[in-house]
Amino acid sequence: MTLPGFTLFDYAALKTNEADRKQLSSYLKSLAGTDPRAYSRNEQMAYWINLYNALTIFVIVPRYPVDSIKDIKSGLIDYGPWNLELFPLQGDKLTLNQIEHGILRPIWKDPRIHYAVNCASLGCPNLAAQAYRADNLEQLLEQGATDYINHPRGAQVKNGKLEISSIYDWFKEDFGGNDAGVFAHLKRYARPELAAALDNFDSFDDDYDWTLNGK
Repeated sequence: MTLPGFTLFDYAALKTNEADRKQLSSYLKSLAGTDPRAYSRNEQMAYWINLYNALTIFVIVPRYPVDSIKDIKSGLIDYGPWNLELFPLQGDKLTLNQIEHGILRPIWKDPRIHYAVNCASLGCPNLAAQAYRADNLEQLLEQGATDYINHPRGAQVKNGKLEISSIYDWFKEDFGGNDAGVFAHLKRYARPELAAALDNFDSFDDDYDWTLNGK
């Protein structure tokens, strides 16, 4: 399946390739054996982003095929794997929610985090093709914001209305706390055609596609 502007992940290939699965497990073990507090601030941010993305893949692969990451439950009525205790670090077991909402968002307070952590869905920003590092962090965050906002899943005019990703509604506090802040953020990264379109609206609808981003 080829979708313009989407980066799709080959979960099926990873599931059937033992060597690659071992490499992913070894990578996660190496992160578990590292104390990120010894790193610089940018290195720490890169560490947590890479960990989140690797864990997301790790939790999906053994359960693949699934239509959506939300089909993987953390509990009887808890849709999605975000509250599963997945990662041992410094005597604790962390969940995906703790990494994103307990570490990344409150510590860095950078809205571009939403373009970096990947929830394995078509509505989500693309999973980066390379690991985040201190020396490429800023470039990848900026590129992620630009690519997502200028793709229809980020912002588009549809049936005469402005439709944007639900990310901007769910996490409005990260984008200025109100609709004006969301518009300001979108305009910062919008290319000329989209920027001109945004000037015609003062409200928006939102949508999100939870279909798995698999090939």
